[in-house]
Amino acid sequence: MKVGALLTSAGINIGLCVLFWSLYSILRKQPQNVKVYFGRSISKADRRPLLERFVPSPSWIVSSLQCMEGDLLKTAGLDAVVFNRVLVFSIRIFSLAAILCVFGILPLNYFGQDMNHVLIPSASLETFTIGNVKERSRWLWVHCVVLYIISGVACFLLYLEYTHIARLRLLRLVQTNGNPSRFTVLVRGIPKSSHESFSSAVDSFFTKYHAPSYLSHLVVHKVGKVQKIVMGAKKAFRKFKHFKGTAVDQTRRSVAYQCCLCGVSSNSFQLLPIEEQERENPCAKDSNLDLSDEECAAAFVFFKTRYAALIVSEILQTSNPMKWVTSLAPEPEDMYWSNLWLPYKQLWIRRIATLLGSIVFMIIFLLPITFIQGLSQLETLQQRLPFLKGILKGKYMPQLVTGYLPSVILQIFLYTVPPMMMLFSTLEGPISHSERKKSACCKVLFFTIWNVFFFNVLSGSVLNQLNALSSPKEIPTQLAKAIPLQATFFTTYVLTSGWASLSSELMQLFGLIWNFVRKYILRKKEDSDLIFSFPYHTELPKVLLFGLLGFTCSVLAPLILPFLLIYFFLAYVVYRNQFINVYCTRYDTGGLYWPIAYNTTIFSIVLTQIICLGVFGLKKSPVAAGFTVPLIILTMLFNQYCRMRLLPLFRTFPAQVLIDMDRDDQQSGKMDGIHRRFHSAYCQSSGTDDIPLEGIKTSSTDEDRGSSSGESSCKEGADQPGSNLSHPTMKSLPVDRLRTAVRSLAFMIRLQKRGLSA
Repeated sequence: MKVGALLTSAGINIGLCVLFWSLYSILRKQPQNVKVYFGRSISKADRRPLLERFVPSPSWIVSSLQCMEGDLLKTAGLDAVVFNRVLVFSIRIFSLAAILCVFGILPLNYFGQDMNHVLIPSASLETFTIGNVKERSRWLWVHCVVLYIISGVACFLLYLEYTHIARLRLLRLVQTNGNPSRFTVLVRGIPKSSHESFSSAVDSFFTKYHAPSYLSHLVVHKVGKVQKIVMGAKKAFRKFKHFKGTAVDQTRRSVAYQCCLCGVSSNSFQLLPIEEQERENPCAKDSNLDLSDEECAAAFVFFKTRYAALIVSEILQTSNPMKWVTSLAPEPEDMYWSNLWLPYKQLWIRRIATLLGSIVFMIIFLLPITFIQGLSQLETLQQRLPFLKGILKGKYMPQLVTGYLPSVILQIFLYTVPPMMMLFSTLEGPISHSERKKSACCKVLFFTIWNVFFFNVLSGSVLNQLNALSSPKEIPTQLAKAIPLQATFFTTYVLTSGWASLSSELMQLFGLIWNFVRKYILRKKEDSDLIFSFPYHTELPKVLLFGLLGFTCSVLAPLILPFLLIYFFLAYVVYRNQFINVYCTRYDTGGLYWPIAYNTTIFSIVLTQIICLGVFGLKKSPVAAGFTVPLIILTMLFNQYCRMRLLPLFRTFPAQVLIDMDRDDQQSGKMDGIHRRFHSAYCQSSGTDDIPLEGIKTSSTDEDRGSSSGESSCKEGADQPGSNLSHPTMKSLPVDRLRTAVRSLAFMIRLQKRGLSA
């Protein structure tokens, strides 16, 4: 690839960024788009901004930069702070790398061979890589010294970030002293007995073996289809509760409004207070549904102190590790209830199946990557597809095909990866939403590192040399040969997947389109429950992948560093704005994304050192290669120290802090109040309060009343409070009949459980 093709790709992406950022500064001021760009603020009942509507302005950039870390921690949680610290670390280390490599190594690479240099726009990008340095060059020691500086500073900054985030994690533990999850242990694999229920078994076991600290328990129930219908009806009633006590004028005609392209008449309805309905219908107050749910082999066990709950969650309860399995319960808002119904013995099978599915999906994904690598190498593409020679003779077509098209096609295919990995993570059986998203994040990270980095590098070398890798021992040598050649593709990938994706994230294209369809086509009102949480499983792997590209190409092909540094600066501004205004934090892992980021960064540093060792060997520089080996050993020792010193703080909580918190709560008298909130916090129907379905009563128009009043009075009487409630776009949806059917199903379920059914 030539410099002109890179400049073409950069120009296209810069134009798209300017266009999208200008449109964003205008669209965010429109009242109809407030839900898209200020979803979190609306959910917290903040005021909507009053700004000039049709003039682009950088005010949002200023407000994003003015947000302090404490405000971000309070607003979006510790996970958002971890993501922000990853960006800060990347800006610091790659700023240093850009200064050293662009002004120190890049000139050495460019003048590494005795040759006549052409104009820079017509020059090949390979002349800016270490591949242009001749063998046994005396200037290779500069590359080794720069590698030492980058590695040392990166490890120092990693240690500072690690200690800072660990301190924030402990601070979060102390500040959330009333969190019921600290006192709660989730027990799975409860043995099934024909003599006693799961509830009795849990009470007997913990009374016998943990009597001094055991407080109470709550068994998980499997919610069936009938119960889901009831919960859905209660949620629907909550949508109408702001109409309670109001009535529609009965003297008017039926109301008709346009739904999409058609308008249909709707019956006026009235929501009567429960007291008035009970006065008219005495039988209604006893008709609430109370279904006995099926018990599962899982339960929440509550303990008197945090320390007792931690001890029980860490130790093995019985000689059979598959029974009475204990772990600290997730926070109530983080529970993934449906996976608690899964038998614990199935989980290992599910994990193996999802692992195999991920591997198969990764292998299938190699096909489009091979095609993409063919596009980035024009000579090979013309040899395999001769009919393209005429098309590629245009003035700008070769630059467009080699500089912009491959990275765009790769980005389109990569959009299918996060949903698939989220599906695989769900099938594994996680018990919390944060655990599911963290598992998906790891899968997406492995997938992108292998397919975007390794296979792109190796497939590029295969296309050039017609030979695959001969043995695993030659992988460092193959990487040393291939990465300088593929650095041009990675540079265009940073432009397309980095700059352009940030513009798309800022614009919220999918949210903007859905908001338009929902408002102006489906004619639906805003729903505050549709505010999304931050997609860590898509954004964090992308940032870490760019960090890997930055480390591996910094010494070998430093031309990528300016584009990468611009990406991290833009990402710092954009993601802070999204955390403040767009996304709503419903659950938090407590900073558990940091070990993923740390391990990936250490892997990137060590991989860079190994590749440089192979390059120095190919360039026949024994001095540079010899000094690289101790650097690899020192980096591994630093990693081992951090794993021993700081990683345990992310795996469990220190007993010293928990015991001090327990003593403070007991002395201040807060412990009893905390204990009383346990059952309500982990109640499965906490999201759907006991709302009587009979609170809805219809009041028909004169025409409908005249045609049906006699029939309803003789057949329904006291069993039904009024006429059928119909949706404006559905002619007959009788809620009273649905209520009767649910009661009948509930009665049949009771008979079946009692063994009285036929």
